[in-house]
Amino acid sequence: MRSVIAPSLLLVVGLLLPSVTQSTSLGGATPQAQPEAEQKANARAATPSDQLTESGRLAFIRRAQVWRPTDIAKMNLREGPGGGGFQPNELVNCDYFHEPRSGTSPKFSCALAGGDVVKVRYGASNGEVEGSVLATRLLWALGFAADRVYPVRVRCRGCSADPWNSRGPSTDVHDFDPAVIERKPAGHETSLTKKRAGWAWTELDLVDEEQGGAPQAQRDALKLLAVMMQHTDSRAQQQRLLCLPGALTSPGRCEKPFLMLHDVGKTFGHANMFNRMGPGSVNFGAWAGTPIWSDRAGCVGHLRKSFTGTLGDPPISEAGRAFLAQLLQQLTDQQIHDLFEVAGVGRRNVRATASASVEDWVTAFKSKRDQIATRQCAE
Repeated sequence: MRSVIAPSLLLVVGLLLPSVTQSTSLGGATPQAQPEAEQKANARAATPSDQLTESGRLAFIRRAQVWRPTDIAKMNLREGPGGGGFQPNELVNCDYFHEPRSGTSPKFSCALAGGDVVKVRYGASNGEVEGSVLATRLLWALGFAADRVYPVRVRCRGCSADPWNSRGPSTDVHDFDPAVIERKPAGHETSLTKKRAGWAWTELDLVDEEQGGAPQAQRDALKLLAVMMQHTDSRAQQQRLLCLPGALTSPGRCEKPFLMLHDVGKTFGHANMFNRMGPGSVNFGAWAGTPIWSDRAGCVGHLRKSFTGTLGDPPISEAGRAFLAQLLQQLTDQQIHDLFEVAGVGRRNVRATASASVEDWVTAFKSKRDQIATRQCAE
C-alpha cells in the first residue's frame, strides 16, 4: 500500500532541511548533492575573523613582509609549488560549480573529487593562461608570494563548451586545453571588507621597518620585478593581505602579515593604459622590446601605469636593484628554460606578432636580467 505524506509535513521538512547544490554526473546518472563542495566554497567567503578595521589594516601593512628566503637554485620551476599541486599537463576531472562571474578573462569554478573548489582559467586566446604560470612561478622561486598556478588539462562534467560566456550547469562533459588551475597560497587572506580586499602599490611606502616591516630593498626589488614582468593590471584588488600559516592568533590579529600578488596573468607583454590582453599578456614582441629602465641613466623602471593601476615608472633604490639582481642571478639556465616551457609560451600567437620559441623567451629574459645587473643607481 502506498504511503501518503501530508502536505503540511512536507512543508515543515522543506523548511528544516538545508539547501544543497546539485551537479550533473557522467552517463546521465541522477544528480547528486555536493554539500562538501558548497561548504568549502562558503568557507572561502569572508568571516568576522577575516575583517580588519581601518586602523587594523594600516597596522597590518606597516608590519608586513614581502619576501622570504628560498633556495633558488633548487626550486623546481617545472613542477611548481607542492601541497595540493598538479603535474604539468595532468588530466584533472571536476564538476562545474556555479559562482558569480568576476574579472574580464575566461574562467570558471570547478569542484574536485574531495569537494575542493578551484578556479580554472582556459582558452587558446587567453594569454592569462600562460602569463599566470610565468609570473607566479617566478615570484615563488625568488621568495615573493603569489597564488599557486598549475598548467593542466581539465575535464569538466556539467560545463558548457564555453562556461565563461554560457554559464550555468549543463549535461555535457567538456575538455579544456590549454588550462590552468589556480590555488591560493598557504595562509589566511584578510581584508578591510569583502569589496576592499588587497593593497595598492603606493601603500608599500607605508611599510615600516622599525615596526618589523620589510626593508626598502625588498620592497623596491618587488617593484622592479613587476617592471621586469610588465605587470600592467596593478589595481588594489589584484593584490592580497596574507596572514602566514598559524599566525592568525585572534580575530583581526596576525603575527606574520605578508603582502602577496593575487592576479598576475597580464604580464610578460607591455603594460598599457587599458590593461588590454593582446599587448599586455605573453606577447613576445612587446615584452622583448620593452627596456627595464626609462632612461639611459638613472633607476626609474619602465612601466606604463594603466588607467586603473597603482604602479607606474617606479623609482628604484640601489639596494632594491642589487637585491633583485642577486636573486635573479641564482636562477640556472635550466630553470629559466623550464619556466617558459612549462608555461606553454610556444603556443601563444598574438595577432600581428610572430610566435616565438622557448629559446627566444629565455634569451629575452637573460637580456632583462643583465639590464638590472649592470645598472648602478644613486643611493
